[in-house]
Amino acid sequence: MAKRKRLTPPNPAFLDTPAPETKSMFTAPSSAPIADVARDASASAALNELTDTMARARDEGRMVVQLPLDQIEMDHLVRDRVVVDEEEMRTLMTSLRNRGQQTPIEVMPLGDNRYGLISGWRRCKALALIAGQDHIQSPTVLALLRKPEEASDAYLAMVEENEIRVDLSYFERARIVSKSVEEGVFGMERTALQELFRSASRAKRSKIGSFLPVVRALDGHLRFPHALSERLGLSLAQALTEDPDFATELQAQLSRAESETAEAETALLSKAVLSKNQSLKRSLETKKTTTTDPAFRDETIGAFTLRRHKDGTVSILGAAWPNRMEPDLKMLLKAASDRVQK
Repeated sequence: MAKRKRLTPPNPAFLDTPAPETKSMFTAPSSAPIADVARDASASAALNELTDTMARARDEGRMVVQLPLDQIEMDHLVRDRVVVDEEEMRTLMTSLRNRGQQTPIEVMPLGDNRYGLISGWRRCKALALIAGQDHIQSPTVLALLRKPEEASDAYLAMVEENEIRVDLSYFERARIVSKSVEEGVFGMERTALQELFRSASRAKRSKIGSFLPVVRALDGHLRFPHALSERLGLSLAQALTEDPDFATELQAQLSRAESETAEAETALLSKAVLSKNQSLKRSLETKKTTTTDPAFRDETIGAFTLRRHKDGTVSILGAAWPNRMEPDLKMLLKAASDRVQK
């Protein structure tokens, strides 16, 4: 029979130290490794998608960016606005100070951190003036980046915005048509007029086209071109078309006058076009009088035509003169000669 082993009482030292828990013997992972990989991949994909979306939005001109004002080339395009009203500029500056820039400008990248201005010239000008008055060291402007496929698209964008925001005169509209042709953007004025003002009515395009002779003759000579009214401009256009030399006369008068106000310049132009119209009217009446007085008058007598010329001479036209009547003709001519000599 096997001998039983005697049990000894527990050691008090062992009782003072708590036995280790089973769950603390091994460190279990917080999550499965495959879940970490999937989470990281998802976050990376989302970040890449956001980056691509923002890049596309920036490239497509759908994202507003903040650009240093001194990187904007404001004369990249020939502007359609010839002058800026001082009161309008003060109002715009007050609005920018109180509410900030609410509408971004439009620019196109030129490279080397330079941007060509498409639209928003007045906002850039106002921000530059504010920076100078308020001693802002590095002024910025909110902008949309555009990438027009052709220069004509940039001009069209500028014209369309100013047609909405700015009350352009017909002279200024015609001027941008002329300048876009000079810059080689369009081949002909007719094409430029059709493309730049495609949304305008036919009647409006016709009036803009009528101002083109005025732009060709007086651009750079007028001090207040924006003040040229539609009626006076059309009268000038007609006079310039009928008498091309009238352009030189007008330029000389404007140079001598050096008008200080728009009213004075308008008065000068009105007087000049009235005088020219009167001169053209007299010339036309004289021409009509000369035209209605014929150089000769014909009288048909049987087979012959007696032509009395303006200077008093006479010609006999028609059939061949019969030989048997030649003595009678000579006698008639001799009698007529005797009377002329007397």
